[in-house]
Amino acid sequence: MANQKEKLFSDFPQISTDEWMAKIVADLKGADFEKKLVWRTNEGFNVNPFYRIEDLGGLKTVDSLPGEFPYVRGTKKDNDWYTRQDIDVKDFKAANAKALDVLNKGITSLSFHIDGDDVNVENVKTLLNGIFPEAVELNFSTCHRKALELTKILVDYFKELGADVMKCFGSVNYDAFKPLLKKGRDAEGWVEKAAEIVKAAAPLPRFRVLAVNAHALSDGGAFIYQELGYALANGNQLLSALVEAGLDPTLVAKKIKFNFGIGGNYFMEIAKFRAARWLWAEIVEAYNPICPNDCPNKASDGVCRCAAKIYTHAQTSTFNKTVYDAHVNLLRTQTEAMSATIAGVNSLTVRPFDETYKTSDEFSERIARNQQLLLKEECHFDKITDPSSGSYYIENLTKSIAEQAWKLFLEVDEKGFYEALKAGTVQTAVKASADSRFKGLATRREVLLGTNQFPNFTEQASGKIVEKEACGCGCGKDTPYMPLPTDRLGTAFEALRLATEKHGAPTVFMLTIGNLGMRLARAQFSSNFFACAGYKIIDNLGFETVEAGVKAAREKKADIIVLCSSDDEYATYAPEAYKLIAGKEHFVVAGAPACMDDLKAQGIEHFVNVRSNVLDTLRTFNAKLGIE
Repeated sequence: MANQKEKLFSDFPQISTDEWMAKIVADLKGADFEKKLVWRTNEGFNVNPFYRIEDLGGLKTVDSLPGEFPYVRGTKKDNDWYTRQDIDVKDFKAANAKALDVLNKGITSLSFHIDGDDVNVENVKTLLNGIFPEAVELNFSTCHRKALELTKILVDYFKELGADVMKCFGSVNYDAFKPLLKKGRDAEGWVEKAAEIVKAAAPLPRFRVLAVNAHALSDGGAFIYQELGYALANGNQLLSALVEAGLDPTLVAKKIKFNFGIGGNYFMEIAKFRAARWLWAEIVEAYNPICPNDCPNKASDGVCRCAAKIYTHAQTSTFNKTVYDAHVNLLRTQTEAMSATIAGVNSLTVRPFDETYKTSDEFSERIARNQQLLLKEECHFDKITDPSSGSYYIENLTKSIAEQAWKLFLEVDEKGFYEALKAGTVQTAVKASADSRFKGLATRREVLLGTNQFPNFTEQASGKIVEKEACGCGCGKDTPYMPLPTDRLGTAFEALRLATEKHGAPTVFMLTIGNLGMRLARAQFSSNFFACAGYKIIDNLGFETVEAGVKAAREKKADIIVLCSSDDEYATYAPEAYKLIAGKEHFVVAGAPACMDDLKAQGIEHFVNVRSNVLDTLRTFNAKLGIE
């Protein structure tokens, strides 16, 4: 069989890159190669339509193995990851019962969010009753001011329990810069607080207590290179400041945990996690962390290579999740989970599909759990390590993202991440990226299925939205600095449609006439367009005359009449329809015909086409129809 395969390949001649390019250029028939086939990404670099083995030339990363420095292929030799579920703790006995239940349903990592006022010894004991810390990864988050107290309680609890601390994995989500990033408040004294929590957690060597919450950047609308570059600057700020404060770089590096978001750009996200391992390893290596143990991973000069291993938790993004057609969120989270697990993250949270509009319930949490279990038990993603290695495309994406993120890291690191936050540099850049994506969504250069493209025409969402309680700790009263943006990508479209639901949906009538193919295509486009605002759509197969179409529209009590025909026929049909309608209904022409300027000169104002700003157009009609 092997010989047959060798013969098969030998039957085909080698084709050079120049030959491929010549064929592509010929097939383009004069069209510009760069404009037609080269992808200009938001990440600051271009992506070619194809890559070949010569594109791997000079990439040192392709020679490394999983578990080997600089860890681009993984910090471990296997690809098993912790399947994590987050639990918001209101009742400690109930939360404990829920934790024990989900541990029997495939969960291997738990994350408890505890209100600051509830942090005490008895509550922690109640919460962890019957849970063995050597058998499950345990993660905790609480109010910023209570993280140190919680850490001390956990240290004492594990000692009292007699647990083997070398088998106790987990974290306390202490984000030194959370006040600035989330609340716009200064993080004064963060070095001393971070040093104190690291020292308090020293008896738990496998517990990480310094959080780099890069997911907040992703959820705020940052591009991938920004999330990574700012995360590295955040981590390096912690490392450098604490080393200057007298702490051992090996200890500090092993206490830092990166919590990344996962967006919908499938291959880019795989490359992001690979680049993150690589760049963080290089940063930690520069601190020359000395290994105090007799470890097989120790470098010949005594440097601790284990300290250079990034620990990555990943969670599906909230930025691209929607209220309308919410089950599409399941598709989004599934592909995001695939990106993260193929990339080799240490742990993963798949957020329930209904979190955008209410507190998740047993059903949505079960689905979220099973999304991960499917990847393990049916797809066997945990059985192969770094399958993207050697892919000409992904290796080049890894290199390109690493270069862009490193460039950003160096820019921020000149003055430090903390100073950049106080100056608003990070927040402003993320907001600019988010605004760019909002604009892209409004013009359909970016698509959210079910929100700005192909909506469910008849869906009503207002009845399912349950407002969530705000943080009650009083930490957001004064905001002298700029926090990160928090709006989801689809928020503006959802607000528009919810306003329509509250007011009552206006009726949009498709006056289809003339050329069969064009009228059907434009009726479909226009129906999809106006349904994004929740309008009632009445489509039609076609009318013999414009007059018949206008009459039928009025019988249906239409508020908007959309003329759907071919460009050539608009010169005749549009003026006739405009005169018959006579301002009693809003008149729209579907398309951008060559005669558009002439039609505008006759008073026809509204046109919808692929160049339209969907959001602005729908806002205009909402205003005209009195929908607020």
